[in-house]
Amino acid sequence: MSKNMAEDGVEEKREIKKKKELGGLRTMPFILANEICDRFASTGFHANMITYLTEVLNMPLVPASNTLTNFGGTASFTPLIGALIADSFAGRFWTILVGSIIYELGLVSITISSVLPSLRPPPCPTKENCKEASDLQLWILYISLLLTSLGTGGIRPCVVTFAADQFDMSKSKVASRGWNFFNWYYFCMGMATLSALTIVVYIQDNVGWGWGLGLPTIAMSLSIIAFLVGSPLYKKLKPGGSPLVRLAQVIVAAVKKRKADAPTDPSLLYENKELDATISVNGRLIHTDQFKWLDKAAIVTAGEATSSNPPNLWRLATVHRVEELKSIVRMLPLWAAGILHVTSSSHQHSFTIQQARTMDRHLSPSFQIPPASLSIFSILAVLIGIVLYERFFVPLARRFTGNPSGITSLQRMGIGFMVNILATIVASLVEIKRKAVAADHNLLDNPRAIIPISVFWLVPQFALHGLAEIFMSIGHLEFLYDQSPESMRSTSMALFWIATAMGNYLSTLMVTLVHKYTRKSRNWLPDRNLNRGRLDYYYWLVTGIQVLNLIYYVICAWLYTYKPIEEVVDGMEEDDADLARGGKDGSGDGDVELARTGTVQAQR
Repeated sequence: MSKNMAEDGVEEKREIKKKKELGGLRTMPFILANEICDRFASTGFHANMITYLTEVLNMPLVPASNTLTNFGGTASFTPLIGALIADSFAGRFWTILVGSIIYELGLVSITISSVLPSLRPPPCPTKENCKEASDLQLWILYISLLLTSLGTGGIRPCVVTFAADQFDMSKSKVASRGWNFFNWYYFCMGMATLSALTIVVYIQDNVGWGWGLGLPTIAMSLSIIAFLVGSPLYKKLKPGGSPLVRLAQVIVAAVKKRKADAPTDPSLLYENKELDATISVNGRLIHTDQFKWLDKAAIVTAGEATSSNPPNLWRLATVHRVEELKSIVRMLPLWAAGILHVTSSSHQHSFTIQQARTMDRHLSPSFQIPPASLSIFSILAVLIGIVLYERFFVPLARRFTGNPSGITSLQRMGIGFMVNILATIVASLVEIKRKAVAADHNLLDNPRAIIPISVFWLVPQFALHGLAEIFMSIGHLEFLYDQSPESMRSTSMALFWIATAMGNYLSTLMVTLVHKYTRKSRNWLPDRNLNRGRLDYYYWLVTGIQVLNLIYYVICAWLYTYKPIEEVVDGMEEDDADLARGGKDGSGDGDVELARTGTVQAQR
């Protein structure tokens, strides 16, 4: 028997050593190659799509804008489905792979439709009495967009978490690394986006849509190959079962025991290390005093204490599972603030591009900047800003705050909100200037005329949106990853994209309502002639909404409590971990204090 135990111990050590050999920096070229090619493909596909819809399919501006925001919203809701599949049973690797293949099918179908003349309406250079796309042609477009939306659902919530899984992301290791994974992940994505905005958009505007959509299709196929090649090196965490089921079990158990009295000592609540092993690999969540009503789910009744049967999880939940639900509840108000950030930025890919089409885009007598390529300046601001943030801002802020990251993710998001408000104010002022120049040259009634004002007047707002993204978007990603339960990180990344979805849908609603209710006097957002609209009024409306959103965010951030976690570090036995968690006598009296301080390290 002792021999078998010794063999089991050796086998377990080999398994642990094998797991430690997987992952790390060497996996990044394959994972990031997949994500870079995917971002190159998706950006090249979507960045200039407003031009494809209005210039090739002859759709009016508002329906075209709403089509993009609707499918953009759908593409941001599907990550929740992909995340639940990944966290429940499929794992992140297979979810990414299947999602990438579905996305590729969508790209192939729309590329074919752009090449075959029968699948698009005749050209309409005058923009008068244009024949719009037929129902069949629109259905092909919608099916293509739907396939890319479904594929995105498997890619977006899993890639960043799958990449982070390859590293030790505990607070102690992150602090000792000296670099922020999310900053450099976002930097790589920015480089891919910049390449797409310069190369693909130029090809679409100057060579043709066949090659312009074909290039992203080829890039996506290469991303799938790169991801598969690195498969033997990846650290693949086992899924811990449906997170939604676990959350539901806690709620049901708490309701069933609503009349029970919770013990005054939290250490008497139910805990089961073996049961929680697969969902607390990097450490268990510690009991907190917030939302005490949910603690009733972890009350051990007399019958449950004496029973030798496995616990019924619909009647009894562990403290860790209760705290998972508490963590999600705490995060939701702050997560919701990100919705209006997306709404306020959505015009960059529709109305701003239409503004650029009416402005002087010449860099030389023979070369013009494609309107959709103006997003380059936003990406450049992100790329330059991330380097400056990492190398200068963080060390400077660290001197004052003592925080290894310089500032907290919540402070970072708050700065992003403020910068985004400034960007929208600048957008309104630039639109006032553009229309004033058009009026001076009697061009207000000529929607095809080029107004003698440089397109570079739009650069400041793009740069400010990029700066806001450094603070808000990266801070939002970091917050969701760090504060979510480890077994729900794909799901929490899906929340990031759901905020994007809801922001896009809200943008559609705002545009539709503004277009409808301003039509009687002077339409703020006209279908054909932007010069006769009042786009600047729309920007002021968005600015006011953002100010209210910032006030809401500051209140939520002020009241937020960071999740407390017991970090597990290799080195000591399990009993020592209990001692480190519970206090010097191992009685567990340290739980309440840990809820206030945040993180405790335990070794195993």
